[in-house]
Amino acid sequence: MRSLRAFGAREPRAAAQHAAALLAVSAVILLVLPVFYESDGGTPALVVHWIGVATLVGAAATCALLDPAVLDRWHMGLVLGLGSVVLIGALNLLTSDVSAGSQAFYAFPVLWSAVHLRRPAVVLVTASALAADLMTLLVLLPTPAALADFLFFGALLVAIAALLVRANRTQERLVAALQRQLTVDSLTGLATRRAFDDALELALDRPVPGGTALVLIDVDSFKAINDTHGHPVGDDVLVHLARVLRGRIRSDDAVLSRLGGDELAVLLPGCAREVAARRAEELLEAVRAEPLALPDGSLVALSISLGVAHLPRHSRDRRGLYTSADSALYEAKRGGRGRVALAAV
Repeated sequence: MRSLRAFGAREPRAAAQHAAALLAVSAVILLVLPVFYESDGGTPALVVHWIGVATLVGAAATCALLDPAVLDRWHMGLVLGLGSVVLIGALNLLTSDVSAGSQAFYAFPVLWSAVHLRRPAVVLVTASALAADLMTLLVLLPTPAALADFLFFGALLVAIAALLVRANRTQERLVAALQRQLTVDSLTGLATRRAFDDALELALDRPVPGGTALVLIDVDSFKAINDTHGHPVGDDVLVHLARVLRGRIRSDDAVLSRLGGDELAVLLPGCAREVAARRAEELLEAVRAEPLALPDGSLVALSISLGVAHLPRHSRDRRGLYTSADSALYEAKRGGRGRVALAAV
């Protein structure tokens, strides 16, 4: 399945939209071409010409109207690229046209593929365009002239395709790095506030049995730690705390996030109220049991306060969930810190 995916589009929706536009433009160009160029291919060339126009119009309508995800599953991008190469080659053969303009038409499917398709598909479309061009030239020209034309045009086509593929790979790496910055906190490696909000929205949009629980966590006396040991140690505390909590939370059923400063959150979809309270107590005890070791060998005892709130399965009150958890957190801090407070039902 993964090998088939390699021949799909990088972004199916954009690929379908651009394919529809390019196919429509190509249909118009092919339609008006006889006005400026009189073919000597006779009836066969005329038949292929009109079949080509109809095919381009139909393909443009298909790309514009059908779901891009469906088109991608059918590998429509690869089919369009290869089909365009076949059409161009057939027209060039039937019209006995080996001009630079006729060869330039091969650039349309190759360049579109290089922009929108994955590398294996680009290689396949480019190779088919080169093969079609070489065959046409060898049929219509003496071998030395055919090879000279092919080497010039083929090198140009391969160079452009390779540069576009490389540019796309660079862009994908940059986008991936930016996405990681948006979703992963650089200090602790936990989910960012944005990623947490997306996960909460998804959990409330797709309710599961048990409802949704939220645990807000605050480091007790965090300012005092910074004032006493310095801000680098404060950062170490957050990194240490993230490691301890991550060791008690399964990533497949919870989202652990740093909301900002020393405030952390645990989202528990499909978790009953009592279970969430029990898991919060486990987190509290885990933090107490693992103090932070400083470079000089001394230990910094850590404590956290936790506020727990819960929404039933069919509720989507996102603001109410956060407000309740926040109120419970402040109740825990007012009650002496180092404890869990459960929001009222």
